[in-house]
Amino acid sequence: MSALAITPELIAQHQLTEGEYQKITEILGREPTLTELGIFSVMWSEHCSYKSSRLHLKKLPTRSSLVLQGPGENAGVIDIGGGYAIAFKIESHNHPSFIEPFQGAATGVGGILRDIFTMGARPVAVLNSLRFGPPDDPLAGARNRRILEGVVSGIAHYGNCFGVPTVGGECLFDACYNGNPLVNVFALGIFRKDEIFLAQAAGVGNPVIYVGAKTGRDGIHGASMASAEFTEEAKQKRPNVQVGDPFLEKLLLEACLEAMRTGAIVGIQDMGAAGLTCSTCEMGSRGGVGIEIDLRHVPQRESGMTPYEIMLSESQERMLLVAEKGREEEVFAVFRKWGLDAVTVGEVTGDGLLRVKDHGTVVAEIPNRELADEAPLYDRPHTEPLRVAPIDGPAFASQDLGADLAAILASPDVASKRWIWEQYDYQVRTNTVMGPGGDAAVIRIKETGGFVAMALDGNQRWCVLSPRQGAILNVAECCRNLSVVGALPVAATNNLNFGNPERPEIMAQLVEAIEGMGEACRFFETPITGGNVSLYNETLGQGIYPTPVLGIVGLMHTPPVTIDFKAAGRTILLLGGIGEADERSFGGTQYAKAVLDGLWGVPPALDMDFEKRLQAVAREAASSGLAESAHDVSDGGLAVALAECTFGPAGIGAEIDLDSDLRPELLLFHEGPSRVVISTARPESVEELASRHGIPVLRIGRTAPDRLTITQRGAVLVDREVMQLRESWANGLTRSTGLA
Repeated sequence: MSALAITPELIAQHQLTEGEYQKITEILGREPTLTELGIFSVMWSEHCSYKSSRLHLKKLPTRSSLVLQGPGENAGVIDIGGGYAIAFKIESHNHPSFIEPFQGAATGVGGILRDIFTMGARPVAVLNSLRFGPPDDPLAGARNRRILEGVVSGIAHYGNCFGVPTVGGECLFDACYNGNPLVNVFALGIFRKDEIFLAQAAGVGNPVIYVGAKTGRDGIHGASMASAEFTEEAKQKRPNVQVGDPFLEKLLLEACLEAMRTGAIVGIQDMGAAGLTCSTCEMGSRGGVGIEIDLRHVPQRESGMTPYEIMLSESQERMLLVAEKGREEEVFAVFRKWGLDAVTVGEVTGDGLLRVKDHGTVVAEIPNRELADEAPLYDRPHTEPLRVAPIDGPAFASQDLGADLAAILASPDVASKRWIWEQYDYQVRTNTVMGPGGDAAVIRIKETGGFVAMALDGNQRWCVLSPRQGAILNVAECCRNLSVVGALPVAATNNLNFGNPERPEIMAQLVEAIEGMGEACRFFETPITGGNVSLYNETLGQGIYPTPVLGIVGLMHTPPVTIDFKAAGRTILLLGGIGEADERSFGGTQYAKAVLDGLWGVPPALDMDFEKRLQAVAREAASSGLAESAHDVSDGGLAVALAECTFGPAGIGAEIDLDSDLRPELLLFHEGPSRVVISTARPESVEELASRHGIPVLRIGRTAPDRLTITQRGAVLVDREVMQLRESWANGLTRSTGLA
């Protein structure tokens, strides 16, 4: 191997520190080749190695009686009964989606789908959690709208063409995302629980087989790009964004699942971040073996590619397999049938090394474990979380509470996201029972006769006020969203989106959010089975708010309960009571944002035991048929929750009277947790159920035609036609974005 003249500039270009470079020379016992330097740079990047977060991620709960596969593989797996399991995970494609919104988002979908079918599961559902800068921002609005359009189009394009339903998600807006949009994509698949495939190489002498698309120059250094802040030169990084082909990925899915059924596959790994580099060394490291490949065999779509480019390319729709020696032809036959490349590029060795040859000449030789599982680990300094808002807020008094309600309903965070989700095919595969727009998405599992519910939740306003308490509240809300439709939350995945971890105040945000999430997931019995960490979400020194996103899955055996009121004359109950609120806990609400244009204070308090018992009541009311409708109180508070219950096809309104000493603004719009609105024809039965669990329940009114009227001890606070409120909500997003 030829030595490389290393300069400080070259080290910096590869996002490596001087200390990391010295460790590389110690591992190798020599100076690295250019190809080796590139391999280390991507595998030791934050995106691949989690070098700033691994220490703290160990604090998360990862086990339960249902968990079949936890963190460390491409996706987590849980047992859903009847001999079947589900694989699920969430991943980010934030940086690429800023540079090239359409392809960045599209390949984010493609990547998470490969994570699922790499495990042997057939993908059956996708959700997304999106964050953008405000579409009406006076300076960045045009760019924010372009990114929004591109991201939504990219998600729709890939999912629709691949044939997987995009069944739900969330989309929020804030100025902190002007230069750093977040695109987090969740996918879930189903398979028999005795057919799990792992990304582990085994069997010295077994062939290593490359399958799928040809390798090009797209995506080179994509992993290291995602591990650095953006600068003025960010737009020059467009070549680092991959280009996806969903139709080819559909063929790859079918071919991989069919090849797995032959019994000839020992291990399988998708070529995601870091491409061929990641798939080879990680499979070798997990299996405790070496892998040797020769790049002359790698299918290439561009001429003159160097070993450096081939190893670091992140071209999409590619997989790496290890097959049983002597059974290669069985694998090749399957991929020929589907019109895909499949070629032996190397073999498993017993020396624990990643050895890369180019036409027989060794261009890289690195120990797998040091490259993958023993990458640098940092205990970065952390102080107090960055505080961006005052504790005390402005004095305020509403002039028109009805107008305030309409303004919140029309705000981009709360308004209908129909413009987004109507671009998605959310019914393909005919399993969608509850699609976009509900508290949770629900799909039918035909193989077992049951249902799986899924929800994504993240509240950056809570988390920037207190990362620990915000993360706890996020877990509780996500579990509550599942419970109100009738599902038992059983497992979680997470996407941790933060700024620069080298800043102690930002690292503190990450540490506290992880610790809060761990505490809540342990209490609600939703172990984290895997996930993603996305750091360095900063542009020109301006970071995003801490944005941990939770994806939680739940199991149920009865059809879900929906949000909307079904008929007039039904009793409306408020499980959990009015709740407590003061001006400080009001500063992170949608009222503070949409009406007062402010952020202050602390998140609301949460009694986790109370919350857990409330969720049990909501679940039983839903699954037993007591609840005709159910909706949790969250963004916008009680008034918004009641308004959203009126937006169903029947257009049923409500007459509400609230007995409370809270000032009207807090009464209507505070966002204290542990509250659920239910309509029922059997209020006594719901009250008896709540009493058994020690949960207060208030009769606050009845459903009625056409209008939403809310009074406080008889004094009118809001009196609006349902259609008037619905119009504000239905058209709010398109009005603020200027999109049709």
